[in-house]
Amino acid sequence: MQFGRLMRHLALPDWWVLRAFPEQTLKRLEQAVAASEHGHRGELRFVAEASLPLRELLSDDSPRARAIELFSRLRVWDTEHNSGVLIYVQLIDHQVEIVADRGINARVGEVFWSAVCRRMESAFRDGQFESGTLQALNEITGALVEHFPASGDNPDELPNTPVIF
Repeated sequence: MQFGRLMRHLALPDWWVLRAFPEQTLKRLEQAVAASEHGHRGELRFVAEASLPLRELLSDDSPRARAIELFSRLRVWDTEHNSGVLIYVQLIDHQVEIVADRGINARVGEVFWSAVCRRMESAFRDGQFESGTLQALNEITGALVEHFPASGDNPDELPNTPVIF
């Protein structure tokens, strides 16, 4: 475990995430997710957290490991078409991770997800948290529409509300 990383995570209060994603931004992200899901049979979840929990820090978990944990905890994997996508933003480590269920991942692949993450991180470095996230949602929506277009019965299987830890 790196001492500097531990101190950064412990020093930053959890509410700090709301500086990057204030309430109005979170409302717009929720609306964007809901609008997106009308056009495809996928499910999107957005999660942002300022710092990792102490347990993950002491285990020296990566933001990727945390994203996979939250993918499971939020049941993003539990969709009818295996087309759930979790966008995870970890502000202290300046990382974005996307975890996609096997149905969409088999059709799109890691190169696509990684490129979306790097573009989000680039926008975030410029302080463009909302626009960077909305652009990523648009890109992911395009992939879901292509591979899982909406059908007559298109239930909303997961909440659209962003999760802030």
